Amino acid sequence: MSGAISTAAYLARRAAQKERVQILYRRALKDTLNWAVHRHLFYKDADDLRLRFEANKHVTDLDAIDRMIDEAEATYNKWRHPDPYIVPWAPGGSKFCRNPTPPEGIEIAYDFGKEDND
Repeated sequence: MSGAISTAAYLARRAAQKERVQILYRRALKDTLNWAVHRHLFYKDADDLRLRFEANKHVTDLDAIDRMIDEAEATYNKWRHPDPYIVPWAPGGSKFCRNPTPPEGIEIAYDFGKEDND
């Protein structure tokens, strides 16, 4: 019975590690776009990032994987872009909520200037 518990715990820990690595890779890849302005520069940096992640793909020791993830997260936080690019219409962008909806009671005349002059 204890073998089943340790196997379940092992699988749960591996799943958590896999999720942390995927999240870290996505964040680092998106942050690479902030540093590399042009796409031809981004592609090279993205390939280098992918090679860094794939270099440690063979590691199976759970404690070593946790240490490597912690080190990678610390490195990511250290080198994160100080002023990341935000799409203008996304929250935090320059155009977000630029034209809010009018308050209640305000009516907009869509046919202004086109009224019937009877």
